[in-house]
Amino acid sequence: QDALGGTTFSDGVVNGGKDIVLGVTGKKAVPVTFSAFDAEGVALTQAFLWQGTDSSSTDTITGSFQSDDDPVCTESPAEGGWSYSCKAVFTIDPAIAFKDGNGTAGTWKLFLGAYDLYANASYDDDVTRAQFKRAAKLTANASPEPVKKGKTITVTGKLSRANWTTGKYAGYATQPVKLQFRKKGSSTYTTVKTVKTNSTGNLSTTVKAASDGYYRFAFAGTATTGSATATGDFIDVK
Repeated sequence: QDALGGTTFSDGVVNGGKDIVLGVTGKKAVPVTFSAFDAEGVALTQAFLWQGTDSSSTDTITGSFQSDDDPVCTESPAEGGWSYSCKAVFTIDPAIAFKDGNGTAGTWKLFLGAYDLYANASYDDDVTRAQFKRAAKLTANASPEPVKKGKTITVTGKLSRANWTTGKYAGYATQPVKLQFRKKGSSTYTTVKTVKTNSTGNLSTTVKAASDGYYRFAFAGTATTGSATATGDFIDVK
């Protein structure tokens, strides 16, 4: 925290505490809530999301977004001053927001600033943190259909993730993905094995046909990419 004024910030929450997972199109409204306190009172607050090492230098800021409007705050009297319950919204369009190298997937920080009634400025550049992640897609296809009991089933699929720079989805290489099976009549998938995507994000593995049911792939996600689960593909075992 750095301040000429005496405003302090706390209880920052970005997107309800959940990861911000973005595809290549479509705007996403990211809500932010926080609290502020000042002995004299606050006239205005500001909110930014930023990425980098030092907020005081443009050379060390790798990405930044400002909230759509100045935060809306509700003032309440408190011991020794005034407390504020504030909220803001960041509307982020991945097709525009990350152009020209404005940040990458990973950890972003919440920067909050305020001016008191005497125009003294206060700020805290790391009130809380949020994870921006690239959306992932996953497919699964089991064949042949139908298949005789004991024969080999081949399950293929592809894991791809959003590329905010190109505006397209591209294969995600060398990632561990779980093959899961749900027996007909059951509501629960169990993991059969873990396989890795190849250099283009494709998956292929084999299992022995045992009973009617659904095969799917499931990807847990990474620090920069969201999770994804394929739709189950039904196999009829004769």
